[in-house]
Amino acid sequence: MRHIVFALALALCAPPAANAAKKPEMTPMQLQAMQQKEFDAQKPLVFSSVVDVFQDLGYTIGSADLNTGFITAESATVNKTSFWDALGYSTGSGNTRATAFVEQMPSGMTRVRLNFVSTKTLSGMYGQNLRQDKPIQDPPVYQRAFEKIDEALFVRKATNAPAPANPPAPTPAAAPVAAEASPSGL
Repeated sequence: MRHIVFALALALCAPPAANAAKKPEMTPMQLQAMQQKEFDAQKPLVFSSVVDVFQDLGYTIGSADLNTGFITAESATVNKTSFWDALGYSTGSGNTRATAFVEQMPSGMTRVRLNFVSTKTLSGMYGQNLRQDKPIQDPPVYQRAFEKIDEALFVRKATNAPAPANPPAPTPAAAPVAAEASPSGL
């Protein structure tokens, strides 16, 4: 009886099996299709919009170079200590790192490729550290980011629109009509 209780307790506390069903890995073409989008605008405008979106999402820009089109950014660090980490006397923290590559295409369109990676750093009680990076391969994450870039681009295009070169001249106001004198002289 004691063996059955021990086996049941062990089964409930055991981490998930390593051979549990995994999502099939994406092919490079599937990954590119999810991570990139083309915009109908010039590179400087799209580049600035991507930087704006990263900042709006709470990321800190690490580097941004318009010539290369490369942007790096990181989110704030958060606590990622799991139950299993705590049992092993470890603490976990992490954030999301993002990169963007913006390039002008020969067609006149500008292509943006985004990459998001979730990081976790485990610190043990004797000073050892372990870092785990996991690529984020969830299509809705990228779709939302591209929607926000679209919105930022729309706003930028509207606010950067040049004023008309020759604004229409104001029409002169009609002169007031003087009252005619009455024939009786009154």
